Amino acid sequence: MANPDITMYYFEQNRYIPNHPYLPALHYKKAMENKEENIEKVFHYNNWKNSWTNGVFPYHHYHSNAHEVLGIKKGSALLQIGGEGGSKLIVKSGDILLLPAGTGHKKLSASPDFQVIGAYPSGEDYNIKKDVEEDLNGVQEEIENAIFPEADPVYGESGPLAKMWRQK
Repeated sequence: MANPDITMYYFEQNRYIPNHPYLPALHYKKAMENKEENIEKVFHYNNWKNSWTNGVFPYHHYHSNAHEVLGIKKGSALLQIGGEGGSKLIVKSGDILLLPAGTGHKKLSASPDFQVIGAYPSGEDYNIKKDVEEDLNGVQEEIENAIFPEADPVYGESGPLAKMWRQK
């Protein structure tokens, strides 16, 4: 696979969406273009497991205890990441979106065939937190302690994630 076109997004806390304090969200454009049927296999090979296939919730939410990768299997969507004041981005079939623990995300609109494959480092379980004050209590420690990925979900151990995400 060729090196992807990557966009990094850094966010501060936004209302009750904590976002990650130092890791950026990463959008790998066209990383799996024309290989969409292999997204889940590639994630599993690189130890991103506990996968599912569905869409993205139409409300702001985040996972405080796990990093998440989203592989766009079919269609396209307009997503908002980082909470209400965050960035709006268009994701298309073959794109990969890496969201560090705490990063808010929401589907604003999508094509009728929009389908996403999600997975987590080492198959970690994940929680679902919403943009409400009571969900913000105690999440900073969970975010900081989320299992750090052993490998990039698409490119493996020497992939771009190793350079763009650094443990403190």
